[in-house]
Amino acid sequence: MNTLRQLLVASRPVSWINTAYPFAAAYLLTTRQIDATLIVGTLFFLVPYNLAMYGVNDVFDYESDLRNPRKGGAHGAVLDRSFHRITLWAAALSCLPFVVYLVVVGSPLSWLVLAASLFFVVFYSAPPLRLKEVPFADSVTSSIHFFSPAVYGFVLAGTTWTWPLVALTGAFALWGVASHAFGAVQDVTADREAGIASIATVRGARWTVRFALVCYALAGLAMLVTPWPGPLAAIVVVPYLLAVWPYRNLADADCTAATTGWRRFLWLNQLGGFLVTLLLIWWWMLTA
Repeated sequence: MNTLRQLLVASRPVSWINTAYPFAAAYLLTTRQIDATLIVGTLFFLVPYNLAMYGVNDVFDYESDLRNPRKGGAHGAVLDRSFHRITLWAAALSCLPFVVYLVVVGSPLSWLVLAASLFFVVFYSAPPLRLKEVPFADSVTSSIHFFSPAVYGFVLAGTTWTWPLVALTGAFALWGVASHAFGAVQDVTADREAGIASIATVRGARWTVRFALVCYALAGLAMLVTPWPGPLAAIVVVPYLLAVWPYRNLADADCTAATTGWRRFLWLNQLGGFLVTLLLIWWWMLTA
C-alpha cells in the first residue's frame, strides 16, 4: 500500500486532467462519438502518461529536489531512493498495454506523434538529453507534454488540419511555454545552487516573467483567428496575465515570491478548463 501511495503521489493526481482532457476533447470533437479508442486513450493520458512524466522526473531530480524547500505534494514529490526502480518499472509497464492498443488502431502518422510525445516525456528529465536543463528547450519540451496529447487526438481521429486548427494548437503550445517559464522563476535560487540550468536561471527572474507574459498574450491573440466562438477563448488568458503581472520586476533574490503566483496558477487551470469546456460545448452545438 505504501508503494501504491508513493506511485500515486509521483503521478500528480492534481494534474491528470491537464493531459487527458486535451486528448479526449480533440478526439471526441473530431469523431463525435464515444468509442473504445476514446476511452483507452483518455485513460492512458490520465494516469500512465502522468506517472511516466512525473515519475521519471522525480527519479532523476532527486538530488535537486532534496534541496528545494517547496517540493512535496502538488509541487513535486521527493521520491525516496528505495522507490526509484519500482517507479520506473511501474511507469513503463503501465504505459505498455495502452501504447500497444493505440499503435494497433492508429496510423503511421499517429505512431510518430505518440512516439515523439513519449520521447519528450522521458528525456525531459532523463539523461543523456535531460532537456529540462537546456534553457528554452525546457519550456518548449514542457509545453509538448500538454499540447501533444491534443495533437495526437486530432491525428488519431483523422482530423483535417486547417490554419485555424493550427492557430488553436499554437495557442495551447504558447500557453504551455508561458506556464513552464513562470513556474521556473520560483526555483531560480535553488536551481542555481544545485547547478541546474533553466530558462529562468540563465535569463533571470524578471526577464523570464516578462517572457511568460508575452507568450500568454500571444496565445490569446492566436485564438482570435479561430472560428466562432473560439475568439472568446482569448479571454481565458486574462486571469493568467493578471496573476503573473505583479512579478514582472521580480529580482532573482526574491524569486520564491513567485510561488504564491504559481499556487494561483494551479487554480486558474480549473477556471480555464471550465471556460474552455463551455466554449467547446457551444462550438459542438453550432456545428452539429
